[in-house]
Amino acid sequence: MRIANYKGRATIVTEHGLYDLATCSSGAFSSSMDKVVNQIEKIQQWFANASAEVTDPTTDEELIGSADLGPVVEHPQQIFAIGLNYREHAAEMGLELPSVPMVFTKFVSSLAGPNVMLPIPGQTTDFEAELVVVFGKTGRDIPVESAFDYVAGYCVGEDYSERTVQMMGKTPQFAMGKSFKNFAPIGPWLTTHDEVGNPNDLGIRSVVNGRVFQDSNTEDMVFSVAELISYVSSVVEVRAGDIMFTGSPHGVGQGQTPKFFLEPGHVIETSIEKLGTIINQAVSQ
Repeated sequence: MRIANYKGRATIVTEHGLYDLATCSSGAFSSSMDKVVNQIEKIQQWFANASAEVTDPTTDEELIGSADLGPVVEHPQQIFAIGLNYREHAAEMGLELPSVPMVFTKFVSSLAGPNVMLPIPGQTTDFEAELVVVFGKTGRDIPVESAFDYVAGYCVGEDYSERTVQMMGKTPQFAMGKSFKNFAPIGPWLTTHDEVGNPNDLGIRSVVNGRVFQDSNTEDMVFSVAELISYVSSVVEVRAGDIMFTGSPHGVGQGQTPKFFLEPGHVIETSIEKLGTIINQAVSQ
């Protein structure tokens, strides 16, 4: 199942049209994405047995690039992010593979819908295509083998980074350099775990102005999605509605020779197999 935040309302997305969840269920389910992420199984069971009628004929393909799509959750309490989690990306940066997951945060105010404009705050703004996990349950000390029980679904994300700010000072400022306005777009919709299967076997790519920069597979992750969930929850209580950026593959702008950074006018298309595409246009701040 795919559920989008469409015009501010939780909406089931299909190739035949859209189903406004609250309307079709006569109020049994909320119109708020924040409230439905912990009800995924109930929604799936209801939809499989309901005779719901399309509320909007717009198809999934017609939604790609739409400004009517918002973030798949609007008010996560926590945004986790993982650095250097792809082997080839670590190699292009000339860095050793981490022995434990490298965890940082993107502040919640950077969260945005999938197709927002991207204000460029400096001369070293970079792009990083990422698989994003959306948590559907709250928990601590989650075993690897139970990790997917806590996943509502997945979506496409971009971990935009202002590299100068990120690396400023003797101690790198990861959270600050990655939390400018609209630096965490996610979408186009939430795809449930059962439709994705193995999240560590998905093609992932980013294209800027028609040029392919990142073209990889999530199997290149140093730590699998399940391992990341288990590790983060060994310290922090993950909560329903939280999200986690799981790292970016090789091909980022900083890894190019010469380096390539975003400028106003650039169009960034980010896609993940089975999850869809998000599109951002860089603009002046």
